[in-house]
Amino acid sequence: MSEENVHAFDAAAREAVYHAIHTRRDSREFLTGPLPEGALERILETAHAAPSVGYMQPWRLIRITAPELRQRLIELVEAERRATAAALPSRAAELLELKIHGLASCAEVIVVALMDQCEKHIFGKRLLPEMALASAACAIQNMWLAARAEGIGLGWVSFFEPHAVAQLCAMPEGAKPVAILCLGRVAEFPARPVLETLGWGRRLPLAEVIFENQWPADARPTPTAY
Repeated sequence: MSEENVHAFDAAAREAVYHAIHTRRDSREFLTGPLPEGALERILETAHAAPSVGYMQPWRLIRITAPELRQRLIELVEAERRATAAALPSRAAELLELKIHGLASCAEVIVVALMDQCEKHIFGKRLLPEMALASAACAIQNMWLAARAEGIGLGWVSFFEPHAVAQLCAMPEGAKPVAILCLGRVAEFPARPVLETLGWGRRLPLAEVIFENQWPADARPTPTAY
C-alpha cells in the first residue's frame, strides 16, 4: 500500500482548485457595480504571492482610478485594434466587430508592468531574459484563478502600444507594461472560451502538445496563423 500523502488537499479543496483552472475565462462583458468588499485586495495579494525566477518579483501593479486615464487607455486599445485589423486583412471585419475588452464597464482596471532595471537580475535568467515576463505572467494567472474563486471576471487586454501606456502611467525608464486587466462582476462564465466559440481557434488535444525526450519528427505542424 502506498503511504498517505499528508501534503495533499482534501478532495473538496482539490476539486475547487481544478474547477477554478478549468472554468476560468477571459471576461469582456461586465455587470455594473463595484467588486465585493475586500475582493480586490485578496486578488492583488495572490499576484504578489506568485513564484518568480530568482525571487526577483518583477511585477508592478498600477490601479487605474482616474476616469480620464481609463478613457485614454480605451482610446489606445481601440487604436491598436484598428492597427491589428489592418495587419489581418482577411479577418479585419471580424476583429473590428469583436468585443476585445470591457474597459468601459468593468469595476477595476489594473495595469501590470515589468519593473525597471530587470536586466540587473541575472539569477536564473542570464540567458533567458524572458523569465521576467514569465514571472509576471504567473502573477496574472494567480489573479485570474483567485478572481474565478471569488466569482469575479477578469479580462487580459494586450491591444496597446507599450510606450504609450508607459508614458500614460508615468513609468520610469526601463519599465514596460505587459497587460491591462479588467475586473468586474459578470453574468456568466461561458462553458467554452469565447474565441473558441467564435472560430478563432480550438483547444488542441493534450497529446499534440506533450512530447517525450525529444520533439518528434512526425509532430503535427504548428497551427496556421489567422
